[in-house]
Amino acid sequence: MKRFLNIFHREINGIHQAAYLLGFFALLSQILALFRDRLLAASFGASQTLDIYYAAFRLPDLIFVSVASMVSISVLIPFMMDRLEENKEETKRFVNAISTAFGLVMIATITVAYFVIPHVTGYLFPGITDPLKEALLIKLARLLLLSPLFLGISNLLASITQLYKRFFLYALSPVLYNASIIFGIVFLYPHFGVTGVVYGVIIGAFLHFAIQIPFIFSTGLLPRPVLNFKWSEIKEVFLISIPRTFTLSANNIALIFVTAFASEMFAGSISVFNFSLNLQSVPLSIIGVSYSMAAFPTLAKLFSEGNRERFVEQVVVAARHIVFLSMPVIALFIVLRAQIVRTILGSGHFNWSDTRLTAACLALFSFSLVAQSLNLLFVRAYYAGGNTKKPLYVNLATTIGDIGFPFLLIILFNHSQFFQYFIESLFKVDGVPGSIVLMLPLGYSIGELANLIVFWWFFEKDFGGFSRPLFRTIRQSFSASVIMGFTAYSFLPFFASIFDINTVLGVFLQGFLSGLMGIAMGVFIFIVLENKEFIESYKALHSRVWKTNNIIVAEQEDLLR
Repeated sequence: MKRFLNIFHREINGIHQAAYLLGFFALLSQILALFRDRLLAASFGASQTLDIYYAAFRLPDLIFVSVASMVSISVLIPFMMDRLEENKEETKRFVNAISTAFGLVMIATITVAYFVIPHVTGYLFPGITDPLKEALLIKLARLLLLSPLFLGISNLLASITQLYKRFFLYALSPVLYNASIIFGIVFLYPHFGVTGVVYGVIIGAFLHFAIQIPFIFSTGLLPRPVLNFKWSEIKEVFLISIPRTFTLSANNIALIFVTAFASEMFAGSISVFNFSLNLQSVPLSIIGVSYSMAAFPTLAKLFSEGNRERFVEQVVVAARHIVFLSMPVIALFIVLRAQIVRTILGSGHFNWSDTRLTAACLALFSFSLVAQSLNLLFVRAYYAGGNTKKPLYVNLATTIGDIGFPFLLIILFNHSQFFQYFIESLFKVDGVPGSIVLMLPLGYSIGELANLIVFWWFFEKDFGGFSRPLFRTIRQSFSASVIMGFTAYSFLPFFASIFDINTVLGVFLQGFLSGLMGIAMGVFIFIVLENKEFIESYKALHSRVWKTNNIIVAEQEDLLR
C-alpha cells in the first residue's frame, strides 16, 4: 500500500518520464471523454433532456473561464518560483493571499449567479419554454455552479504540485473528472435521472482538486484564509490574468449564443451540436493545442532575446506541421464521418437520424480544423511576444462573427429552398427533421476562418515573412488530402460488402480499414512529393523524446473542454 501511495507523491525529474506520463493520461482522458459521450448518447439520444443538460453548463463554464482561470498555472508558477527562491514562508504567504482573494471573488460570483440564473434562462435559452423543463434547467445550472469553484481551486493547487514536479497528480485529475461523470451516468442516473449525471460532474470536479490535497499538505503550502495581504500583489496577478481570461471568455460567450439558437430548433439540436463539437475537439487537442503549447517556451525565449527572425521561423515551423497534420484529418473526417459517429455514439437511444445530423455537423466543424489550430498558435505567439491585448481584441471582434454567421445562415436556410436543398443533399440529411442545426457548425466554422484571416493579416503586418514558406505545405497537403479522402471513399463500398455494417463492429471495420487505405495512399503521395513535413515527422519519431528541452503541460481549461 505504501508503495502504491508513493506513486502519487513521487517527484518526476526526467523530462522523458514526465512527457510520457502526461501524454498517456491526456490520451486516457480523451478516451474516457469519448466513452462518456457514448453513454450519454445511449442513455438520452439527441433529446431535449440532454439539451437541458448541455445548456446547464453554459453559465458555469463562462464563470470558470472568466473568473476561475484567473489563478491559472501559467500565471501563478512564475510568481511562486520567484518567492520559493527567497524562502518558503514567503511562498506560503503568497499562496494564502491568492487563495483568500480567489475564494472571496468566486463565492461572490457564484452567489450572484445562483440568484440571477432563474431570471436569465428564459433569455439565454428561449426555446426551452415548458415550465417543468425550465425548472430542471435552473436546478442543474445552480448545482453546476460548484464545478467552477472546485476546478478553480484545482488550478491553484496544481500550480504547487507542478512547482514540486508531481506530474502524476496533475495528470490524473482530468481522468478522475471524466471517470466520475461516467460513474454518474451508470450508477446515479438510474436513481436520480439527469440530476444524477450532474452529481457525477460535481464529484469529478471535487476529486479534481481533492487528490492533490494530501501532497500539498505535506509541503506545508496548503492554502489557508488570511485577513491581511498585499493588495498590490493581488492586483499584479489579476492584471496579468485579465487579457488572457477575456480571450478565453470570448469563445464561451459565442457558444452561449449558439446554444440559444439551438434551443429554438428541433428537440435534440443542442445535443447534436455538442456531440459533434466534442468529436472535432479530439484532433484539435492533439494537433492544435499540442503544437501551439509546444512552441510557446521556444518562442518566448527567442522573443526575449530579440531574435525576431528565428521567432518567425519557429512560428512557421509549427504552422507548417499543423497544416500538414490537420488537412488529412479534415479529409478523413468528412469522408468517414458517419462511421466515426456511429462507432463512438451509435447505441441505445441514439438513432440513425441523430447519427446523420451529428455526422454532418462533424464534417462542417472539420472544415475549420486548420483555422482553429492556427488561431491557437497565433494567440500563443503573441503571448510569447508579451502582447496579450491583440489576441483579446481579435477574438472579441471575431466573436461577433461566431454569433452573426450562424444567425444569418439560419435566416437564409429558412427563406431559401434552394440553399436548404443544397445543404441537405450535400451532407445527405434530406428528409431528416432538424437539419437546420447544420447552420450552427457551418456558421461557427466560417467565424473561425474569418478569425484566421484577421490573425494572419496582423501577424504578417507585425512580423513579416510568415506567408510565403507556408504556400508549398498548403499545396502539397491539400493535394495529398484530396487523394487520401477519395481513396478512403472508394474503399467504403468494398468493405461494406465484406462486413455486416448493421453492427457496430462492422461499421468500425469498414471505416477503420478504409481510413487505413486512405492513409497509405497519403503517405505514398507525401513520399513522392518529398514532403518536408513528412520527412521531419519521420525523423522526429525516430529520435529520442527526452532530447527536448521543455516539458509542455496543458492548462486545465484546455484538458477539460
